[in-house]
Amino acid sequence: MVTRRDVARRAGTSEAVVSYVLNDGPRNVAPATRERVLEAIRELGYRPNAVARSLRSNRTTTIGLVVPDNANPFFAELAREIEDVAFEHGHTLLLANARDDDEREVAQVRTLLDRQVDGLILIPSHGPAGWRAELADARIPCLVMDREIEGVDAVQILVDNEGGAAAAVRHLIGHGRTRIGCVAGPDGLHPTLDRVNGWRRALAEAGFDPATMPVAHAPFGRAAAYLAGRRLLRQRPAVDALFVTSDEQAIGVLRAAAELGVAVPGDLAVFAFDGVAASAYAIPSLSTMRQPFAELGRTAVERLLAARDPAGGTSGDAAPERIVLATRLVARGSCGCADPVGGDHGIAAGGTVESGADE
Repeated sequence: MVTRRDVARRAGTSEAVVSYVLNDGPRNVAPATRERVLEAIRELGYRPNAVARSLRSNRTTTIGLVVPDNANPFFAELAREIEDVAFEHGHTLLLANARDDDEREVAQVRTLLDRQVDGLILIPSHGPAGWRAELADARIPCLVMDREIEGVDAVQILVDNEGGAAAAVRHLIGHGRTRIGCVAGPDGLHPTLDRVNGWRRALAEAGFDPATMPVAHAPFGRAAAYLAGRRLLRQRPAVDALFVTSDEQAIGVLRAAAELGVAVPGDLAVFAFDGVAASAYAIPSLSTMRQPFAELGRTAVERLLAARDPAGGTSGDAAPERIVLATRLVARGSCGCADPVGGDHGIAAGGTVESGADE
């Protein structure tokens, strides 16, 4: 096994200098000496002991992420962005799945804290939030994403759910739709509340009575939304548009409409929310309010790392804050706009990729 002493001998320097190079300090190393050390590391195949280094530095170069359901494409794509930014900053992402279960969520939070991650990102499941005490006692930066939680003493990173939903409904109204229902996520849960409020607000602004428009709540997912959409379309066949609070739900609704012989967008315009990659490949491709995945991931990771002080504790920069990012309207075939071949990319007959189709 190659040791730090072996590297020092090959580079013709001391073990302390090798340590300074590996840890980027605390003392500066001359460029020529640094290069000799790095070359010796490459030649010998030396791999530092990460456990020992974390004990010395009080850092593990890991970030924890707890999601409600890692099978949901939205959480999978968001986790990928978070992981990319963490990797860029020299950190490894540890992903934990709550499976929408409160007890499991608390257990996952405790496990990541016990592993002494350098920061924790939590996307809460609905429920009593038993993890509140864990976050309150944590000695590391913690933040909450996607689902706003009242009374939590932590940074919360969100998107403008209400404003995005209102923009989607205004777009449907612009297509001449006047009977706009809603297939929504679980009642009482953010972001469902905000997106339903945006749906109602846009209807009221246009002179429609939201109370006369149907709304059906279902878990975020294709199967439950398929059933909810099927019931709604059977009970209210006069509906000519649906705002659906997630892309995954909207794919289920498209299936329900097809089975009932309801043409999309001819008979029924559909507008969704999230902007996952699969939304571009539904038939027709889904119009959606796209969340800024890359910006969400970068904001979360960089806020966590900025909140670490040199001694490994938390700094005053981790004060509670509500950060709200904008969404972007992507109009495609399901609402009645042009439905480009290949969704966003427009794959031409020759197999080449044309310019994007976002509006």
